[in-house]
Amino acid sequence: MLNSTQVSYFTLTAYFDIGVFKYLFFMIILSLYMLIICSNVLLIVVICMNRSLHEPMYLFLCSLFVNELCGSTALFPFLLVQILSDIHTVSAPFCFLQIFFLYCYGGVEYLNFVIMSYDRYLAICCPLQYNTRMTFNKIALLISVTWLVPLLLCFVMISLSSSLQLCGTIIDKVYCDNYSIIKLACSDTTNNNIYGLFITAATVLGPLIPILFTYIKILKICFSGSKQTRQKAVSTCTPHLASLLNLTCGASFEIIQSRFNMNNVPNILRIVLSLYWLTCQPLFNPLLYGLNMSKIRIMCKSLVFSEM
Repeated sequence: MLNSTQVSYFTLTAYFDIGVFKYLFFMIILSLYMLIICSNVLLIVVICMNRSLHEPMYLFLCSLFVNELCGSTALFPFLLVQILSDIHTVSAPFCFLQIFFLYCYGGVEYLNFVIMSYDRYLAICCPLQYNTRMTFNKIALLISVTWLVPLLLCFVMISLSSSLQLCGTIIDKVYCDNYSIIKLACSDTTNNNIYGLFITAATVLGPLIPILFTYIKILKICFSGSKQTRQKAVSTCTPHLASLLNLTCGASFEIIQSRFNMNNVPNILRIVLSLYWLTCQPLFNPLLYGLNMSKIRIMCKSLVFSEM
């Protein structure tokens, strides 16, 4: 038995030999990563540079786009290195570091959707109280909580995982995953499993409750309000709901795949499902909000064409 601090590396076995096609996949992944970086950075710059976008909704979106950069950077450079490598190993410290940032990414993403839904609830259901209730101090507090809570939860999770006695170093995935390391343990993993369920409930299931509550309230206002109110609700809430649905589907695939035996599923499909929430979401969000929100779209066009 080895303590995880004594394990020097893990081997990722989900990779398979694709010959010269690895260079094609490398270029595809690199292009996707560059597109994610450029689109998210563009929207962050647009929001920060234009005072007309210094409103709660756009500041929360800026937090969301920063999180997309953090999540994609924790994965894509690693994938690029592994694709070109003949030996798919990763050092133990880096593996735990990757787990920390990827799980933080998921937690921040969901909590960001909570504060965005709360913002839309106040704007649509309590418009007269919006400015007094959504102050700058409250915005700063909400964004801080959105980032600090997942960081703390993930720190505790990594501390529990790194103290396990391990009987192996094989991870059947293309990137490091906490539950895959727990399954390598020889020692008792009861605390890890309980905390794993807790952190899943706290960062995934928990946020869905206030989000559903706020949107039920918004729907009631839409059905009883004017046509203008309905149009405002649809234009601002549709991107949020579409992004939330996309993330939840991807996260559900990953949770199911981690917790249950998926050996009957083809390897390539398992890889696609495990990467879906980490690759599509960082690209989906900037395109969705950039194209659907008129203020951001207009500012992006003026910034891009002014540089040409």
